[in-house]
Amino acid sequence: MILGVIPARGGSKGIPRKNVKPLLGHPLIAWTIKDALESKLLDDFVVSTEDGEIARVSESYGAKVLARPKELSGDDVASREVVAHALRILGGDVSVLLQPTSPARRPGLLDRVVENFLDGDFDSVATGFSRYNYPPHGVEHRRQDIARVFVNDGSVIVSKASVVLGGSLFGKKAGTMVTSRDENVDIDEDYDFWLAEKTLEKGLEEGWTRLPEPKKP
Repeated sequence: MILGVIPARGGSKGIPRKNVKPLLGHPLIAWTIKDALESKLLDDFVVSTEDGEIARVSESYGAKVLARPKELSGDDVASREVVAHALRILGGDVSVLLQPTSPARRPGLLDRVVENFLDGDFDSVATGFSRYNYPPHGVEHRRQDIARVFVNDGSVIVSKASVVLGGSLFGKKAGTMVTSRDENVDIDEDYDFWLAEKTLEKGLEEGWTRLPEPKKP
C-alpha cells in the first residue's frame, strides 16, 4: 500500500495558524489535500494533526484525519517521526510525505514522483531544485567552476516504509527529481504566501486544477 501523509500541526510560530491561513480563498492545507485526492497512485492518505480546527478544515475538503499525539507535535519533532507514526497505525509499504507548505504543485506531479520511485532502485525520491553551491564571500571563483547542489523543497518525498520505520526518511539510495522553479515555493514567512498566491494565480490561468468548495458541516 502507498500511504500519503500530510503533516499539519497547529503550533506553527513563523506564521501563526499557517496551515489554515487563506490562500486564494481557501486554507493553505486544502491545496495539498486536493493534490492527494487527485492522485491515481495513492491507496490512502491522511492529515496528521493534533489541532481541532485543522482537523475540521481538512475533513471539510475531503481528507481523513489521523490524530497526532501531543508528543509528536512539538517544534523539535522531525517529519519522519510523523510519517512513521502513520505507518505504524495504518500500515503501508511506501509513504508519500506531502508538506502543506508547498501548495504549488503542477497537476500530476505527485504521481510522477511516485512513478519515478517505483521505476528505480531507490530508498526514497524527493522533489527539489538545483542551485550553484557558491563558496564563502571573499573567496575568488569562476561561475563555471562552481558545482551545483540539489535542494530538497519538501513538496513530495516518497520513501520505503521500512526505511522510515528504520529511522531515516531518505535511506542510502536517495533519488532526486528536479521540478520547475514555480513548484518550489516553500512557505516559511509572509513573503512566501505572496509568492505562492502569484504562482497559483498564474497556474490556474494555465489550467491547473481549481479547488472545490468545502463541504458544509
